[in-house]
Amino acid sequence: MSKREPSRGSDGARSDGARSEARAGDGGSTGYRAGFACLVGRPNAGKSTLTNALVGEKVAITSAKPQTTRHTIRGIVTRPESQLILVDTPGLHKPRTLLGERLNDLVRATLLDVDVVGFCLPSDQRIGPGDSFIAGELTELMKAKRTPVVALATKTDRVDKVRLAEHLIAIDRLGDWAAIVPCSATKGDQVDDVLRVLSGYLPPSPGPLYPEDVLTDEDTDTRIAELVREAALDGVRDELPHSLAVVVEEVVPRESTGKPMLDVRVNVFVERDSQKAIIIGRGGSRLREVGTAARAGIEALLGQRIYLDLRVKVAKDWQRDPKQLQRLGF
Repeated sequence: MSKREPSRGSDGARSDGARSEARAGDGGSTGYRAGFACLVGRPNAGKSTLTNALVGEKVAITSAKPQTTRHTIRGIVTRPESQLILVDTPGLHKPRTLLGERLNDLVRATLLDVDVVGFCLPSDQRIGPGDSFIAGELTELMKAKRTPVVALATKTDRVDKVRLAEHLIAIDRLGDWAAIVPCSATKGDQVDDVLRVLSGYLPPSPGPLYPEDVLTDEDTDTRIAELVREAALDGVRDELPHSLAVVVEEVVPRESTGKPMLDVRVNVFVERDSQKAIIIGRGGSRLREVGTAARAGIEALLGQRIYLDLRVKVAKDWQRDPKQLQRLGF
């Protein structure tokens, strides 16, 4: 991930003056701030939903299924006083496949190149071994890089005040965090507080790092593929999300004399014939539902009508095959 070069002293070391000022979490005294924040947490901790809530537009797909996010997605939040570039990573987890190992490596590499980390811990779930594992990794990061970590108690709308208080105490005991902020991305509760606190740890900048009207730097094909995968994940069995990969073959204008229309051709890959049958459904009914749901999102993204051509293909055991992983973009 490319990133703006931090301010450095005459000896080449990173200047700590601005950093220590930002550690107060309130943006320092004056001046513009801009930089990168990474949201981490175990799968289904609310990272993608919070990213979308902060940006104010859907830039990351969401699902109740684990391992929904496969790519680091930048959501860009620009305010008069700051620009926060959010990097939404896959959930850290104990890997079972080569894909899982690569996703974990992606998270760790991202953590080394951001200004602040948001550690998402869902309020409707008890602190578990997965949270403790991530907390340990983040503690090492704080020691090695002095990167501030803000603990975010997500999904507060799903619990009462007593349960939330218990959760906040458990989070406090889990590590020495720069701040703890409860929030609900779906309800919008305290999302502005999350933005204010994360932005307060960004370094000073002469101006925004991205144009003010840009909300994400994800290319169009990637966003189309993610919208299709989100629709395909809805309602499927727990084991199937790990086996789904989506590749956009082409997006081309349709030659006609009527209203402008795009032909969007997309391949959905699974690992076994039985999974292919699940995605297609009886008489193609399930695939039609996927197409209808995905089409709405893609048309909103592209701003015009499309014809969505979905093809389901089998790539046997692609999660464990280095060549197929590369072919599918991992």
